[in-house]
Amino acid sequence: MNLVFFVHPSFFGSQSMPRYAQMLTEGMQGRGHKVTTLLPQPVFSKITLFNSLRKWFGYIDQYLLFPRQVKKFVKGCDDNTLFIFTDHALGMWMPLVKNRLMVVHCHDFLAQRSALGEIPENPVSSSGKKYQALIRKGFSSAKHFITVSENTKRDLYKFPVKPYTVEVIYNALNRRFTPAKDLSSLNDKVGKDLSGGYILHVGGNQWYKNRKGAIEIYTQWRAQSRHNLPLLLIGARPDESLLKVYEASSFKQDIYLLTGIDDTLLNTAYSGATLLLYPSIAEGFGWPIAEAMACGCPVVTTASAPMSEVGGEAAFYIPKKASGAEKETIAWSMECAEAVEQVVGLTLEQRRKAINAGFENVKRFDQQKMLDLTEAFYYKALRAYKNGNTETVAGEGKRSLHAVSL
Repeated sequence: MNLVFFVHPSFFGSQSMPRYAQMLTEGMQGRGHKVTTLLPQPVFSKITLFNSLRKWFGYIDQYLLFPRQVKKFVKGCDDNTLFIFTDHALGMWMPLVKNRLMVVHCHDFLAQRSALGEIPENPVSSSGKKYQALIRKGFSSAKHFITVSENTKRDLYKFPVKPYTVEVIYNALNRRFTPAKDLSSLNDKVGKDLSGGYILHVGGNQWYKNRKGAIEIYTQWRAQSRHNLPLLLIGARPDESLLKVYEASSFKQDIYLLTGIDDTLLNTAYSGATLLLYPSIAEGFGWPIAEAMACGCPVVTTASAPMSEVGGEAAFYIPKKASGAEKETIAWSMECAEAVEQVVGLTLEQRRKAINAGFENVKRFDQQKMLDLTEAFYYKALRAYKNGNTETVAGEGKRSLHAVSL
């Protein structure tokens, strides 16, 4: 197959989407397909004189310069080319290939739902609503979709789409996660001996990651437990709202807000944790759940999809936090604290069973399996575009990978 991948630009600092796109492109290239990646390059966005305007300069690179170059590139592509959007949030580019063979990968529709007023916890500005409307118009014209969870698939059908094919293909671990025994590097980073265990949270400051909720649960747990494990929050630099909850905790001296953690150290952090506390309100998939289990770390997470899809029968579940008064938040955190106490108090045999259940569960997120299913879907989409003429689909070809800097 001749595959062209549209991917997010690198100049906004995102990690998960570029890694996902890289896994797809390298995986398809390794299967003998001709692969080209298209992404905007920083022109205006690399201007450092006006950092406050960098976001808007990035829009110029993405939506003024890039489309002109894509149009020229597309003219040179034959009719058998399959254009693949590695995220439906790239919908503003989809009209550039609306009459060509196209597949769209969907991760989560939280931004879309927020723009439509469905998520009160995440209000959206008028300009943001217009931006999401343009994205929605773009992906609504597509006919072939891959979603990373059943939950995302259900959300897809809430929009004005008329797909020919939709298939759930769970994310794969995009790098190797294995149990690590040596915690010295993490001890040095924290400045504390962590051999006695700790509670871990991994995630950014996005509202749905619920970092504040992790601190609230931890505070309640410490107040009612005889254990005194520290809490490590790994992710982006904390914002003001998180710092406010942190400062209000009676146990803030045992809470560590860690940034700049590389892949190796993250693997170590998962491996040494007593449990991963992941009280997300919503997700597209929930990578840390699978990553923690792959490192032998039990997981306490929210009992709603897609967290429950990823955790399966191997996770320990807590209720989802609802927006409400302080009294309701306290009741929620107290209930969640009981689940934390349950996992912390597991016997050695119970913990061994929980860890082994996690190892078994993450086999579902094998990278080669995910790539096999994705390749098969690309073939199915191509056959659908060709009205069932499978003779035009070639499964072999010269291996080549092109990165096009437009």
